This record gives sequence, structure tokens and C-alpha cells, in this order.
Amino acid sequence: MTASAHAVPARRPVLVDAILPRAGAMTDVALVLAGAALVALLAQVTIPLPIVPITGQTLGVLVVGAALGARRGAAALTTYMLAGLAGLPVFAGFTGTIAAVATPSFGFILGFIPAAFLAGWFAERTWDRRPWLAMVGFVAASIVPFLVGVPYMAYILNVVMGAGYDLGGIIAVGVTPFIAGGLVKAAIAAIVIPAAWRSVRALDSLR
Repeated sequence: MTASAHAVPARRPVLVDAILPRAGAMTDVALVLAGAALVALLAQVTIPLPIVPITGQTLGVLVVGAALGARRGAAALTTYMLAGLAGLPVFAGFTGTIAAVATPSFGFILGFIPAAFLAGWFAERTWDRRPWLAMVGFVAASIVPFLVGVPYMAYILNVVMGAGYDLGGIIAVGVTPFIAGGLVKAAIAAIVIPAAWRSVRALDSLR
């Protein structure tokens, strides 16, 4: 058996690679900026809640991660976060300020970065081409912001603000209201991305 038989398979192309197969560094920069802009746009789709609002951001994170791949997806969400901290009105409610780091919701924005990476990681392994596999990957990626955001929120509420929430209270304000919406957004992404792949394959067959 040759050494090449043990080689790690090359990273499979994601959706944008299929659409733009010979994209260069400048195209990658444009894609990262476009991904950040899409998340900023969906951040304005908001249902207000007392502590952390429900927004369309997670849908943007999943779509951007899957379409761009792990590294570019994470770069897009890092760009989004830095743009908001620099004062651009990209966070929910057209806000943006360095003071966002002291808000209960900022941990979720931090969590969007690894979430986009994970969505892209699954896409690079072709999970995004079948709706049921895409749904599994997108649900997994949707959990990631909570792993960062909920402890961060608890710290801001209890240590910084002295609110005194117990574990049940933290779950009630930081997890429970978002479960149904998170599943809906994962399902939308699991429909949209595989449908985009079908369109790409259909166009390729006509060439």
C-alpha cells in the first residue's frame, strides 16, 4: 500500500467554490464581506425579548458558514463582530458599539464565529447537499452559540449587573425562548443550501 493511500482527502469545495471555481484572494475577501453583510441584514429581523432578542442572525450564520466553508465563514462572522464593535450599526436594532461587550447578548455574537466554522466544516464534507444531513449539521452548529452565549450572559447578568439569576432563570431567558426558532432557522437553511446545490448541478448539466 502506498503512502498516498493514507493521505488526507483534499477539502471538498463548498457552494461558492462550485459557483466560482477559480476565485482568488480578492474574491475571498469580497465573499467574507458579503457574508458579514448578510448576517448584519438578518440581525435586523428581530423579535424583542427582555434580555436577548430573537433575531435572524443564526440563519445568516448557518447559510454563510455552509456557503463559504469553515475558514471563510468564521472570517465573515469575525468581520461582522469587529464591524459592530467598531461602531457600524450591524448588530440587532441597527446598533454597534464597543460597549456591546458588556451586554448579555454579546456572548452569542462571539459564539457565531465557531458556529459558522462548524457549519462550514460539515459543508466541506458534503453534509449540506442532502436536506436531512444538512439539518443535522445545522442543528449542531446552532447549539454552539449557546455554549458560549449562555455562560457569558449569566456572567453579565449576575456578576456585572448583580441580577441574581439562578440556573433555571438563566435557561428561561437564554435558552428556552430560542429552541423553536432555532429549529425553524436550521430547517430553512437545510432547504435553501441543498436547493442551491441542485440549481448548480442543473446549470452544469446544461453546459
